[in-house]
Amino acid sequence: MKQDIERVSITEEAAKVIAELKTKHGELMFHQSGGCCDGSSPMCFEEGEFLIGSSDVKLGVVEGCPFYMSKDQYEYWKHTHLTLDVTPGRGSSFSLEIPMGVRFIIRSRLFSEEESQRLATESKV
Repeated sequence: MKQDIERVSITEEAAKVIAELKTKHGELMFHQSGGCCDGSSPMCFEEGEFLIGSSDVKLGVVEGCPFYMSKDQYEYWKHTHLTLDVTPGRGSSFSLEIPMGVRFIIRSRLFSEEESQRLATESKV
């Protein structure tokens, strides 16, 4: 049986930042913002600090942290694999990594034809 297609993954550098944040804050969660604050940046919160509702889609889990996006934004990104990364600099959001002098960013790529077909098949099951 083939493994499910991941919608979101993470770089080693981002995983290190998450490990440090977990030490300080405990369990974490991510929400891909849709245009406020830093534009369309992934935002990291202590788990439960951002209210998830029926208008949010869980894309996956990175380093034990659930990763969500609004349904409306998901419609634009559903053909895209997201990779959570970090870059030096300060964002202007409320995300937990900001005081560390880095900010989370998303690198994206379109799913391959094979991945897209498998996702379509998996969603029908």
